[in-house]
Amino acid sequence: MLYAADSDPGKVWRISLDDGSATAWATGPDLERVGFFGANGIKVREGSVWVSNFDRGTLLRIPIEADGSVGPVETRATGLDGIDDFAFAGKGETVLAALNTTSEVAVVRRDGSHTVLLTAADGLSNPTSVAVNRQKVYVPSAAYNTQNDPNLLLARLEKHRPKP
Repeated sequence: MLYAADSDPGKVWRISLDDGSATAWATGPDLERVGFFGANGIKVREGSVWVSNFDRGTLLRIPIEADGSVGPVETRATGLDGIDDFAFAGKGETVLAALNTTSEVAVVRRDGSHTVLLTAADGLSNPTSVAVNRQKVYVPSAAYNTQNDPNLLLARLEKHRPKP
């Protein structure tokens, strides 16, 4: 199965790779837009579909039930204004989120707390997505609103080690 986010109506579609049939798999207010975009970024991870909602500034986790049906939508983080896309930073549930409207990338922890890691001062200009490959983080900026310096930022991901 392939899952696709549809921002305008705020849906997640489930598409069969066998016959191409598509079904509106997940719907509801958590996925709907308020003004501009609703459900936007999407990833499948360990039996769940994760979706960002641009307008609501939320990161959602939707379990895939054993029969393939949709489980209850869980809000995993809020306050992520303009979250466009995201990537998992490792094997757990830590996420790096592209915050388009504020030109930032934030780390979102399992408990929903988040910290801004990169900003316009680092070269971001309306980032649209995040990709992680081992220790490298790729962040493309489209400069939609800023109209300044569309680019691809490359950063290094390092494991945080608490001080003894």
